[in-house]
Amino acid sequence: MEYRKLGKSGVHISALSLGSWLTFGKQITDETAEQLMHLAYDRGVNFFDNAEIYAKGQSEVVMGRILKRAGWERSSYLVSSKVYFGDGGDRPTQKGLSRKHVVEACHASLKRLQVEYIDLYFCHRPDRHTPIEETVWTMNILIQQGKILYWGTSEWSAQEIMEAHMVARQHHLIGPVMEQPQYNMFHRARVEVEYRRLYQAVGLGTTIWSPLASGVLTNKYIDQFPEGTRLSMEGLEWLRDLALTPERLEKVRQLNDLAVQLCTTLPRLAIAWCLKNPNVSSVILGASRVEQLQETLDALDVVPLLNDEVCTRIEQILQNKPEAPSF
Repeated sequence: MEYRKLGKSGVHISALSLGSWLTFGKQITDETAEQLMHLAYDRGVNFFDNAEIYAKGQSEVVMGRILKRAGWERSSYLVSSKVYFGDGGDRPTQKGLSRKHVVEACHASLKRLQVEYIDLYFCHRPDRHTPIEETVWTMNILIQQGKILYWGTSEWSAQEIMEAHMVARQHHLIGPVMEQPQYNMFHRARVEVEYRRLYQAVGLGTTIWSPLASGVLTNKYIDQFPEGTRLSMEGLEWLRDLALTPERLEKVRQLNDLAVQLCTTLPRLAIAWCLKNPNVSSVILGASRVEQLQETLDALDVVPLLNDEVCTRIEQILQNKPEAPSF
């Protein structure tokens, strides 16, 4: 396993990590979830990602039970949660980034995860109804209380992240250390262009999600639409329509051919491509079967194969390299 610094912080995070969105407490059994976490930990993964909204809190419950039974030294791993969407309640005070919800959500996640502190705590989306000062102050208080160690954002714009840092600097508070954006071969602009100044200006770290574009960057959808996949799940019709366009599937076929030429698989190639970006701190892997995770954990071995010639070939297939503004 390779370990990278999480932005400008002093903490080192595994280049590959394990996430629980749509799987823990929902798509897979608790036994499978436990097998996945143990496999990841044994292979050097030290970051396990979660959120209050995942399976309406049940994902954290499952992960908490596994961590409790595993008995791993608390200093040997990082666990995260995210706050914004709530864990199922529909009252106005049960979601968002107000001090009330952030504090209550943190306490609830600590209880579900059965840990004394959360290593990485993300604001899952920006809250335009709550002053950014209130959220920054609340995160700083939680750090001072020892309930969280680092805080960050997820799917915030570069401007919103900078606003949080400006507030933090003005009041001598701790600003967001990391961002969790979507990043893959088909979703590039935010990580590659929009955040480009933040990596140096504020030392932004990134824990990127959906490196396989919700499973599209595999060979499972090339010829048919299989049942039992993430994109076949009820409620994700919008994601399926967005992801499985004819143009995109043709690119997937070409990428799959390239992976075969490199004696690897498309999932490994797609994840290695993400790892190639020096501004990616950790790539969050999702899996519903042990075999899937075993395959994707080998992606680090593919990174050395991505020389200039291979990267040029990938760009020729994708035809979507984002351009930075000239001004």
